[in-house]
Amino acid sequence: MRNVEVRRREQREQEERRREPEAVAPAPKHARLWHVTLSVSGERTPLPDVRRALEQLAHDHPFLLTSRYAADHAEIRYWEEARDLHDAAALALRLWGEHRHTAHLPPWEIVGLEVIDRETYHHRVAENAGPLPAAPVGVHPFRGRSE
Repeated sequence: MRNVEVRRREQREQEERRREPEAVAPAPKHARLWHVTLSVSGERTPLPDVRRALEQLAHDHPFLLTSRYAADHAEIRYWEEARDLHDAAALALRLWGEHRHTAHLPPWEIVGLEVIDRETYHHRVAENAGPLPAAPVGVHPFRGRSE
């Protein structure tokens, strides 16, 4: 059973590495990739509405890796390109509000934010520390929850 879990984790890591954004155009000088986990929470919202909104957000924000959701909270993980952690965090903190109307996101508040550089993210993955890589990629309900 342990070998199956290890194999699944390795497959998820490979899938996520394939989905990391690659520079298409020259990046601004000193720009880096940052892995962002944004947590939001608020009043209960019908699950189909939450899913549709997160799918629209993924369409609007092409580096979105995965979203997990329930009726009253969600977690979004994605890569952000920014000069430094301060800029990446500022962009992340604006994401939900800026897309609230266009993606029809619930009026939830941001309750958590983690921003780490690419190297730290890959160290965590290699050491099996922190959250597992964002897999499967896409918009999914939190596991084990019936809302």
